[in-house]
Amino acid sequence: MFRSRLKTVVLALSVTLMAISLIAFPQESVDASIRGLDMWWEIVFPSLLPFFIVSEMLIGFGVVKFIGVLLEPLMRPLFKVPGVGGFVWAMGMASGYPSGAKLTARLRQEGQLTKIEAERLVSFTNCSNPLFIFGAVSIGFFGNAKLGFLLALAHYLGNITVGLIMRFYGNDTEEKKRTKEQKFSITLALRELHRTRLKEQRPLGRMLGDAVMSSVQTLLMIGGFIILFSVINKLLFHLHITAFLGQFVEFILVSLHLPDVLSIPYISGLFEITLGSQLTSQVQEATLMQQAVITSFILAFSGFSVQAQVASITSQTDIAFKPFFIARIMHGFFAAIYAFLLWGTVYERLAKSDQPSNAIPVSVLETGSWALNTYSYLAQIGPLVTIVSLVIYIFVYTRRLNVK
Repeated sequence: MFRSRLKTVVLALSVTLMAISLIAFPQESVDASIRGLDMWWEIVFPSLLPFFIVSEMLIGFGVVKFIGVLLEPLMRPLFKVPGVGGFVWAMGMASGYPSGAKLTARLRQEGQLTKIEAERLVSFTNCSNPLFIFGAVSIGFFGNAKLGFLLALAHYLGNITVGLIMRFYGNDTEEKKRTKEQKFSITLALRELHRTRLKEQRPLGRMLGDAVMSSVQTLLMIGGFIILFSVINKLLFHLHITAFLGQFVEFILVSLHLPDVLSIPYISGLFEITLGSQLTSQVQEATLMQQAVITSFILAFSGFSVQAQVASITSQTDIAFKPFFIARIMHGFFAAIYAFLLWGTVYERLAKSDQPSNAIPVSVLETGSWALNTYSYLAQIGPLVTIVSLVIYIFVYTRRLNVK
């Protein structure tokens, strides 16, 4: 009872403090809101919308079930999740957060995952996409394409490590009742594909409309969280709360032989990964390796903004948030450790010469410029894509209201 009342008081005081801060720092709040809005409608919305819509269609047509049967012999022994987890994992890496959470929640609602399997899956399928790591972070902030290979490798190796550890999470009672030993079988996969398509009673137009509606609604929620946490991050800085928390972080950083000036970027990164990565790249007192280690942690932890998005998505199911949060902490430490250990073998090897060697394909070295060009192109056409998509959403939503 006492804890419940204390939680009520803390939440009430926090919201009140935020309201007062918005009044005290109106210009700073507006600037932070615009920054979050720009990020959402230029990059996040146009990059995630196609993945969300296509994912919904793939699930409806049974393609995900088909992939799940084929990947069952791989995903079950490694991560103790069904084969459909392979699809979620691939889409999560390709499109970035919070795609993994959305797809996991969708499959859980369909009964393709048990509660424990869903909690395992969501813990390692939410990660940053290569476009953001190369285009925004390594080139946009650090001006160093080769650093992107180190950050990406540390990020995804950390993700795999978390998945392997989370396989030991939870009670397998429900899983054992449902699981049958399954071998690789294209015939069985095709049979499940056909069976799932026959179960889908919605016509193609209705299915596409539902996919658009669901995807846009999710992206609107994501945009709200991005703007909110952008404002919170800014207000914490002006209220000197970031500096206060940074004092405690300084002791940890110094004990790890990292510059204490990285404390402010680190705290900012705990709330929002883009700002944290940008501030880390601007710390002149730190070496590039030290900046890479901190950035790797920030990218893997994914920030409270992304975590709030995941919590909102999974709240529609019985998927618990605690395992995901613990997994984000583990991912942060593993990614930072991998960045440190791989510095000499990966980054320094790439940095020895600007010219590609026999051991380093030209296509690999050109990935950075490709990511930057794609990221820049998205920033240019992103607002138009967002506006057109919202107009279509309003049109479909209005028609459905009129039908009802």
